[in-house]
Amino acid sequence: MNWRRWNNIIHRDLGYLCFGLTIIYVISGVAVNHIQDWNPTYKIEKVKSNIGPVLSHGRLVTDQETREILKKLGVGTGFKKKFQPSPDSIKIYQEGNIIDVELLTGNVVQEQASKRPFLFQFNFLHLNHPKKLWTWFADLYALCLGILAVTGLFVLRGKKGITGRGAWLTAAGFIFPLFFLWLYS
Repeated sequence: MNWRRWNNIIHRDLGYLCFGLTIIYVISGVAVNHIQDWNPTYKIEKVKSNIGPVLSHGRLVTDQETREILKKLGVGTGFKKKFQPSPDSIKIYQEGNIIDVELLTGNVVQEQASKRPFLFQFNFLHLNHPKKLWTWFADLYALCLGILAVTGLFVLRGKKGITGRGAWLTAAGFIFPLFFLWLYS
């Protein structure tokens, strides 16, 4: 069996093996590339309401009063922490919810975060949040992509292969990133 046949077998089988994770990385990569336009991992929804005045004069809000505010909002009574940036307002932090309350008016703005289906999980893997064993798996995947790139150069022969059109396309694959590095540095 000649080397080209082995090259094609390796390229084909690694391509099949890497397909699923490649699609996950493609979707996550496009989403994360546009992070300045939107949050690709969480959907943030602002909810405005009014619960009526909480305090008539500026003073520190107690934990019990904080739980009463949460009860009026119908979001449970548990909270991670609270912060009072001024005598007339309080910020309450819950899991997936940041609550701003104007104490004198009772105006409330909640920023409720929920995980985007699929994108949360895809980004979790792509950005290597699991660490540990996943890091080694992602490194192995990167190595497989390198092998796919090299074996892909030799799948076709002649004027459509690396000695013809493939040489120009391969050169362009190097030139485009170098151009953008030059442009942005």
